Amino acid sequence: MTTDKKYDVIVVGAGHNGLVAANYLAKAGRKVLVLERRDRAGGQLSAEELGGVAFDPLHPGAQLRPDIVRDLDLARHGWVAGASAPYIALQPDGRSLVLSTKDVNLAATVESIRQFSENDAQRWPDFVAFMDRAAVFLDAAYRTPMPRLPHVGFEDGWPLAKLAWTLRRLGGKDMFRVIRMMSMSTVEFTEEWFESEPVRAAIAAVGIHGYTLGSMSAGTGYTLMHNWLHRGGLAHRQIAGGSSTVTKALVAALKANGGQLRTSAGVERIVIEKMRATGVRLDSGEELLATTVFSAADPKHTLLGLVGAPELPTEFVWHVQSIKMRGSLAKVHLRTDGSHGLPAGTLAIAPTLKDLERAYDAAKYGEIAQRPYLEVTTAGDIVSIHVQSAPHKLRGLDWHDARATVERIAIDMLAAQFPALKASIRETRTIAAPDLEREWGLTEGDLSHGQPILDQMFFMRPLPGWSNHATPIDALYLCGNGMHGGAGISGAPGRNAAQMLLKRKA
Repeated sequence: MTTDKKYDVIVVGAGHNGLVAANYLAKAGRKVLVLERRDRAGGQLSAEELGGVAFDPLHPGAQLRPDIVRDLDLARHGWVAGASAPYIALQPDGRSLVLSTKDVNLAATVESIRQFSENDAQRWPDFVAFMDRAAVFLDAAYRTPMPRLPHVGFEDGWPLAKLAWTLRRLGGKDMFRVIRMMSMSTVEFTEEWFESEPVRAAIAAVGIHGYTLGSMSAGTGYTLMHNWLHRGGLAHRQIAGGSSTVTKALVAALKANGGQLRTSAGVERIVIEKMRATGVRLDSGEELLATTVFSAADPKHTLLGLVGAPELPTEFVWHVQSIKMRGSLAKVHLRTDGSHGLPAGTLAIAPTLKDLERAYDAAKYGEIAQRPYLEVTTAGDIVSIHVQSAPHKLRGLDWHDARATVERIAIDMLAAQFPALKASIRETRTIAAPDLEREWGLTEGDLSHGQPILDQMFFMRPLPGWSNHATPIDALYLCGNGMHGGAGISGAPGRNAAQMLLKRKA
């Protein structure tokens, strides 16, 4: 059944990027419909329940770009800025390294570092200042649409020239530091700043958080800069009411701007006629017409699943198949009676750089890390444990059996630091990479829609020559985390995609 009603834009996926794109388009007067397969909007920012208690299943903190919040007037629709929190690296000997990137806590941070190294304590303020300046450049880069190399005309070249000027304004020393940092490993980068292993490992852990990388992997300097930008430092910015409040604000704004949202409306196929997207077909068989289709799903699922290889050029299909996804994390959520004993903030268990590398080694060989890198946050009675590494594809083991192993390892490691934890646990839920693929539609359980590594960043995200949101199918555009500026919660891909279309239609 095909409806006669036609939309200007149909957006596939009501995650944060899809909702951001839809809001910009609806605010500009376009007739927009957002379709979501699940029974709720939000994608990675949708809330779940554990024993009747709401919690954030995937991201303990979230902050959209400030310009998106301003452009869409999200404060009027319930947007709440995240609050800063300490970053606490737990040490095997019982000590804690408490790091803050805010001036108000500078003295306490310096004193905490001093127990490990006087030299590192003195260098901390300069390090934070440099990282903040590097984040300013990366923020400008993510705001700048990437053209399709080698097709760069004046219209595309001018924003790039402004970006180059932003880099130059860092000054000669910091400019070269930023350029070098992008290709460095966090082992190399932290070695240039600090001498203490606990300090270096605590910083390096943030560089690999969420990615199938080790502390010795080239390019983790870039991912450290990326995560620093998205978090606003080392620790997650936690939002009162949870990360799902971001979704609520975006949905409220969409309705106010005249856009429509349909949940429990899975898209089975993007309809293609003569190499042009003309609408979508839902799982129910209903067909909806549109002048333009945006997909916030990951590039592999969009192009190989919703479009299909037969509709695409052969060489392009091969490149899409080569996108590196490699999800290798699990989330263990514990509902407790509140007596767990964990402090507020972002807690990291990553004592040494070798620990981080060994956890990555396990993922490379399809194994569950026996001493994984853990990052822990609390929200009331809920304790959420991020576990790396726990790969999507296991060797000689299936996830039915591996789930209990991940839970045991994570709880045992954390309980070694907080003895009251085990007795406080009332219920457990573990979300592994296969769950991310099945329930959230994330290919290989990759939250980033494609690993943000050296050959999948800037002009090469998601593919070389296709960084401007377009696809070989006319009127079909990508706006999800797999695009430039994605990997994390910022909304940059959704914003950039919408502005690109509006500029073309102007």
